[in-house]
Amino acid sequence: MKYLYYPGCSLEGTAREYDSSTRAFMTAMGADLTEIEGWTCCGASAAEAVSELLTLVLPARNLALAEAMKPSGRDILVPCSACYLNLKRVEEKTRVSHALRDRINEALAADGLAYQGRTRTRHLLDVVSRDLGAAAVARHLVRPLTGIRVAPYYGCQCLRPYAVFDDPESPRSMEPLIAAAGADLHPWTMGAKCCGASHMNTKMEVGLKLVGAILEAARGADAVVTVCPMCQMNLEAYQRQVARQSGTDCTMTILYLPQLLGLAIGLSPEALRLDLNLAVTGAFLEKLQHTATAA
Repeated sequence: MKYLYYPGCSLEGTAREYDSSTRAFMTAMGADLTEIEGWTCCGASAAEAVSELLTLVLPARNLALAEAMKPSGRDILVPCSACYLNLKRVEEKTRVSHALRDRINEALAADGLAYQGRTRTRHLLDVVSRDLGAAAVARHLVRPLTGIRVAPYYGCQCLRPYAVFDDPESPRSMEPLIAAAGADLHPWTMGAKCCGASHMNTKMEVGLKLVGAILEAARGADAVVTVCPMCQMNLEAYQRQVARQSGTDCTMTILYLPQLLGLAIGLSPEALRLDLNLAVTGAFLEKLQHTATAA
């Protein structure tokens, strides 16, 4: 299993633990990740306010770089949901409009690049759930996470508007992976609800309300597992503000999916950079220690 790898900006900054745990977990599972040479920002959400064309050209540049790498034909694995959405948008829009692809390539020509539409952009969760699968996780299981209850949180952007690998209204792709890790599934219906995204910076009262509803629904779980840097940040960094607003304790461990699965296959907390997570409770670490003792 060989993939081109687009980490994106967040995974080199506030989400370094997502990058480290993705690389460590995928390598341990036998996958080969080759980082796209010379990759740049996908435009995030800021480019759209400047230029519609720029919103497409920035991610298209990275797709063109991927196409130029040898050997060709490898899928692009993207952990960040926002990056995935931006790259996937170019792929989908240019598939139905060659005129748009020509406009994009006119801009890319200044950098000596051209995008031909030969790559396939895939989210990390797509790759882990469909290429690896729960059976592979079970085969690599070293430390079953027995007694740990997990709430899977998908967020919006890895499933909407492109429902490639899961149902955006009722996603289930993480559930077999959590079960294969030996953990229990927390029953809830909040996995696909919005965390507020950048409203936490522009309309904090809205963001806090949305995050509070998710954390309240996760009560009884030992951890919420995410696949998006912005979701992760919103759910872990604002727990105190939510608690002050609601008057209830909403302290909760928030992990990235490759961190949870990495623990189950025997990778160390250090390799998975749990030290960089903002919300890992003592109660969770105690349960985790019990699983290590049992194993």
